[in-house]
Amino acid sequence: MTTITRKLLRKNMKVELFSLCDFAQENSGKLTVVGTFDTIISRNFPCIHPQLSVIIRLRFDLWEFSKHTFRIESHDLDGNIGIKPISGDVDVQGGGNATAVSHLVFTINNLRFQKNGIINFILFIDDKEVMSIPLYIRKG
Repeated sequence: MTTITRKLLRKNMKVELFSLCDFAQENSGKLTVVGTFDTIISRNFPCIHPQLSVIIRLRFDLWEFSKHTFRIESHDLDGNIGIKPISGDVDVQGGGNATAVSHLVFTINNLRFQKNGIINFILFIDDKEVMSIPLYIRKG
């Protein structure tokens, strides 16, 4: 298979899960997720959210088995960076199946919010934006 053909077929990678939660862990190929959410409510600002996890489950087809780069950025509606970008590589290898799953789990502690608003978490695979999710910060 040529490099050009692989690049064309690479579009088949699927994001099966991209969410924020209270706790997550990956253990022997199993992903445990507790308390998914998209809204944080605070009485006062600035506020600090003690912990959240970013979870991603990616499914790759057979011809996509190789090393891929990923990056997660977060921006508010003004374009300000919410957290330092998270980046790395994921080496996709099959286990005898036609597809393979990769889990990415990141825990962020003491996330500070100056005011209410929206933070968008954006997922890039191989330097291409593939999905984004919102985190709503509300006063309540």
